[in-house]
Amino acid sequence: MGRAGCCCRGAERLASPPPARRFRPLLLLIVALCCGVHKGQCQVVTPQCRIQKCTTDFVSLTSHLTPALDGFDVEFCKALRAYSACTQRTAKSCRGNLVFHSAVLGISDLMSQRNCSRDGPTSSTHPEVHHEPCNYHSRTHHAHTHAHAHAHTHSHTHGQGHGHSRPGYLFCGLFGDPHLRTFKDSFQTCKVEGAWPLIDNDYLSVQVTNVPVVTGSSATATNKITVIFKPYEGCTDQRVYQAITDNLPAAFDDGTVSSGDPIHSSAGVEGGAGKVRALWISERSPGRHVELHAGYIGVTVIVRQLGHYLTLAVRIPEDLAQAYDATQDLQLCLNGCPSGERIDQGGHLPLPLSPPALGLQLQQLRRPMHSPQTQASSYIVPQVFGMEGARERCREQLEVQDIYFHSCVFDLLTTGDANFTMAAYSAQKDMESLHPHRDRWRIYPRGSAAAASHPDPQPARRLALLLLCALSSVLM
Repeated sequence: MGRAGCCCRGAERLASPPPARRFRPLLLLIVALCCGVHKGQCQVVTPQCRIQKCTTDFVSLTSHLTPALDGFDVEFCKALRAYSACTQRTAKSCRGNLVFHSAVLGISDLMSQRNCSRDGPTSSTHPEVHHEPCNYHSRTHHAHTHAHAHAHTHSHTHGQGHGHSRPGYLFCGLFGDPHLRTFKDSFQTCKVEGAWPLIDNDYLSVQVTNVPVVTGSSATATNKITVIFKPYEGCTDQRVYQAITDNLPAAFDDGTVSSGDPIHSSAGVEGGAGKVRALWISERSPGRHVELHAGYIGVTVIVRQLGHYLTLAVRIPEDLAQAYDATQDLQLCLNGCPSGERIDQGGHLPLPLSPPALGLQLQQLRRPMHSPQTQASSYIVPQVFGMEGARERCREQLEVQDIYFHSCVFDLLTTGDANFTMAAYSAQKDMESLHPHRDRWRIYPRGSAAAASHPDPQPARRLALLLLCALSSVLM
């Protein structure tokens, strides 16, 4: 009790009825938007109405299915028949319940779309889904399913069971001068010259080396990244990946490009026809963009070279990120930069009032860059950007003036290196592809006009949900 009796994940499947039924899509959309609304804000399922359990069971039965799997239609129809039977058993106590009637309509539509017969075998409520020990998603889903079943078994004797949420993910990114986005979405600009650990736990170690960018400035940038995937019994031996400026290899230090036995991949993953290794490398752009995928621990690492420096983006399961001891507490992604290494002031990034005297450094900075593929030389040509010039250049790539935009302006004013514009843009795109929480993507500098014009959206969302719930009662 306490939440509306539908699951957003299940509602996603139900909210695709035939277009001929004019008002049903609107009705199902309202139900989906009411998911997660607390008691008193929308129609709540009573203890006698078990539609919430019916929907939860249906999601559990179908969460591992993808259209690419053999026998998808057969298994999906079995799950639909089990869902339908469950709604029939609770029909009397759910009379007049919006969620219940939406589920019944959605089931009927899905049965028609999949040509499912009303009569036939049904799925078991708690199916034994094969799990692979070297596939983190499969392994944790299996553990979650059993924990959920155990909690439901004891719910009558111990009251309402504790939630068993699916494992969460964390994101960390580093780019530019350098700018750090921690696991807690704290955005910092640091000096951290030399070698520093970003991540160091029982499964993964990531270390970066930063060097000064311009004489007279404390800003540094990353020219070396070392990623160590620690041995995991039965899945992979230790593998080390090392990238340095002008050398972004598409292989580990030992020359291999993968490790471990093949495992099933989710639909759409590159690297094989439904199969990938427990650990593998994908080269997206030779010498410029490499991705490391560790399926056995659910980790993705993106390494890029933009201009003369490197950027890094990492997604890691929260439980793995917390697997460390007291000797591993110096992790920039976990705890941020030490206060003595911070350039920003509590989240406020002070922009230089005037650009540094770059003229005397042009010869020093016009260093050749040799591409591993073409062996052609190019040069970094510093420019002297004023405030408006830097903002205009950053606006070419970054439309929203969030922290990535301000970091871009800071880097241009500090270094005169226009490549940092693409570094900020690519870092933002990598964050959007890996960060698990869309509502946390945007960060605005403290005290900026943009931050003041973007208040907490939750009250507005709650009001919108209340209006939708009122509209649903009219349609019923």
